[in-house]
Order: sequence, then C-alpha cells, then structure tokens
Amino acid sequence: MRIYLDHNATTPVRPEVAEAMDVVQRSIFGNPSSVHEEGSAAKAECDRARARVASLLGVDPGDVLFTGGATEANNTVLLGLLAHREAGPGHVVTTNVEHPSVAAPLEWLERTGWRVTRVPVDVEGRVDAAAVVAAITTETALVSVIWANNETGVLQPIEAIAEAAHERGVPFHSDATQAVGKLPVDLSSVSVDLLSLSAHKLNGPKGVGCLIVRAGVVFEPFLLGGPQERRRRGGTENVAGIAGLGVACELAENELPERSSRYCALRDRLWDGLQSKVSGVRRNGSAVYVLPNSLNVEFEGAAGEILLQALDLEGIAVSSGAACASGTIEPSHVLRAMGRTPEAARGSLRMSVGYGVDDTHIDQLLAVLPDIVERARRVGAV
Repeated sequence: MRIYLDHNATTPVRPEVAEAMDVVQRSIFGNPSSVHEEGSAAKAECDRARARVASLLGVDPGDVLFTGGATEANNTVLLGLLAHREAGPGHVVTTNVEHPSVAAPLEWLERTGWRVTRVPVDVEGRVDAAAVVAAITTETALVSVIWANNETGVLQPIEAIAEAAHERGVPFHSDATQAVGKLPVDLSSVSVDLLSLSAHKLNGPKGVGCLIVRAGVVFEPFLLGGPQERRRRGGTENVAGIAGLGVACELAENELPERSSRYCALRDRLWDGLQSKVSGVRRNGSAVYVLPNSLNVEFEGAAGEILLQALDLEGIAVSSGAACASGTIEPSHVLRAMGRTPEAARGSLRMSVGYGVDDTHIDQLLAVLPDIVERARRVGAV
C-alpha cells in the first residue's frame, strides 16, 4: 500500500464528497439556469453548496462565486478587476513568493503598462506587513498576498495587511487555497475583499473552486457568455463539482480543530524523527507561522529529485523543492526568494500530511529515508 505525503499538491476525495457528487451525477442532471423542476433541483444543489462554503468562511452566500478552481479565481481578480480598469494601468502590491496563478497574470499586466511591487520575504519565508503597507501608493489599485505558501506552508500576516489596505481604500485579495480546510479562515473578522480557493486542496474534486467577492467589489467577468453566477461568470455550472465542494467545506467546518491538531502532531513527529535520524537537515520556513500539515526540508548534499524518485520506488509520494521545466530541474523560486542557494533549493523536499495519514506512515518514511539520503549524498559526491 502506498503512502501519500503530498497533500499540498492535491488531496484524496473524501467518501462523503464522492457520494454527494454521485447522487448529483445520477439524478440531479438539470441546468441550474432552467426554470423547470429539473433545473430548480440543480439550482437548489448549488445554493446548498454556496451556503456551506459561506458558513466555513464567515461570509454571506451571495459573496460566493463558483469557478473552475483557484487559478481561474486568481485570474478573475487580476484580469477582471484590473485589466479593463477605466482609469488605465496603475499599481499592484504583492510578494515575491506568490503562486504562479498570481505571478503570471501580474507579469502579463506589467507588459500592458501596470507597475508591480513585489515585496521580498525574509529567510523564514514571511513578509513584513509594514513593508507591504509602505509599498502602497496613491496609484495602488490592489494588494494581493498569498495566505499560506504552497511550498513551505508559511503563513503571511494577512490580518494586518488587509486592515492597512482597507484604511487606505485599496482592495485586498488573498489566494487562500492552501489555508482553507487546514486552519480557521474567518472573513467575518478579516478585511479581505477577494479570496480564492480550490476544492481539491481540501478533499474535494478537481476542476472546481470559488472566489469570495465581498459586497461593493465590482469587476469585469473573466468568462463571458452567460448570466450565471449573477452575471459574474459565464458558463453552465459544474453542479456535481460544486456539490462536492460544499460537502468538503462542511466537513472542514465540523472537523477543523481536531484536524489541525492531528496534522500538527504528524508533522512534528516527522520533523523530530528527521532531526534524530538524518544529519544535515534544515527546515525551510518558519516553524511558528506555518500550516499544521506542511514541512519543507533541505537535505544537505542530496539532490531532491533523486530523493523523490527513490521514495517513490519505496511507495512513498512526496514533492521536490524544485520545479521541472523543459526537461531541466529549476530551483524553487520560493526557496530562492528566502535566500537559499540553487543547490540548497534543489536539495529540498516538501512533505505534507492530510486525510488518511497516520503515525505508521510517518514511521515508515523515517525507516527508509536515512538510507536513501545517504545513498543520494554518495551519488552527489561522485
């Protein structure tokens, strides 16, 4: 039986989620925009899911805009809110550790005349809230800061940044894909105007997510061609996926305290074991401001891709701290932004726990990893 420790990449679909989706696929096949009974049943399913998402996040159901995932939600914010602005190109404040679905649209905006300030993070991967606030100018049209980093799990000071942006009348957006379902995200007490998430990061299906749009925020639809989602996103709704997202959010709300505690215990068991069994290990990122399930570790003198492949052969799935592009291994831009050398970044692994992981899985990893690291170091020394 394989051991899956890559829950920040995607998560297994919970049985309760799969069952809810199966019911929709088999019996609730109507188009939510249709006025007959079948359409009304589909619309009711979407409304039920919308209420479940809203309850988890502390928002009004009308604030929930269903999308095809966080990538679409992020693009909707950056291109729908900014690209067609009547005042023309302005200024955006962000960080240098954003997810590519934020970083790439910002690069596109720069090519059209927008100015982007990327506030650097410190050696622990955390941005200084005061530095973000100081970067805001009279031309700033948006501040966008990731809630929890997908590679390191490091949490950013969202509350302080959001409040300061509001005081200056600047909309605030956060990609909270990694945070939702792992720790409390309560927008009733945080001044976030726009928030993105994906269902598959919290045991829901792939291909569906949402954008939280607080009252008063106006943007051009990113997808045109229909009146769906209050004319904010054209296209027939993915009713089964939306139902799955709703159930995943309901499960998260009911289980969050126990879930976070369990994830923390597993992560700490792993880190303590690595420190005692493997020499030359270094934690990448804050040990305090971090997701309960995430651990990113540098193995000095060992190539991350070799470690990943060797663990895969042992039946254990983790993630490398490097990204593969055009057949070459590129060091993680997040770790490089934290001051890590290219070699250190390439020698890092991300291990993330989640639903279905228990102590025996952590112990099995710890049983095989020391020898794998030693072999990888010997290969690197040749």
